[in-house]
Amino acid sequence: MAIDTEGRQNVDYFIGVEVEHTPMKGERTLFVVGVKPVEEIVLKVNNLRHIYLGTSQSFTPQTYEDWRAWDHMIKGLLELGYWVTLDFDVSYARDFHEEGWCENDHFIPMISVKLPYIGLFNYNTTVKIDDTTWGDTNPGVWTHSLHSLMDRSNFTSWDKYTEDTPI
Repeated sequence: MAIDTEGRQNVDYFIGVEVEHTPMKGERTLFVVGVKPVEEIVLKVNNLRHIYLGTSQSFTPQTYEDWRAWDHMIKGLLELGYWVTLDFDVSYARDFHEEGWCENDHFIPMISVKLPYIGLFNYNTTVKIDDTTWGDTNPGVWTHSLHSLMDRSNFTSWDKYTEDTPI
């Protein structure tokens, strides 16, 4: 049974193939919406080695307790040897490294940067990966042509997301 955008917001777990261009592209994956107990997730894994967290833009910690719950789930799954992707909005980047998740080679941070109407920008458009202010946390800035970032080899169309199965 295929699952659409609205359906994704009404399920806690679904299984499908990772279609985005990450180290786990093509891997059968358990997708998890929100924070769930590690023991419950493990019961749903069924011989899969990749778990995608923050599905349906569900990574939204606001309080210390929220961060602790995410930390417990992520570290628990990494300690069990799973590959774990966490999809999170770029607005969390400043606080993201407090937990040490990136120290694990099986952790994949998926930084979500929303750019509505991207196709309307002209050929000269440049994307700048910047710092919070001059010289604050990065050694400099990186600039990329938006046109080259939108290379076909890195594109995943929305129709690729319709083969997932709710569980």
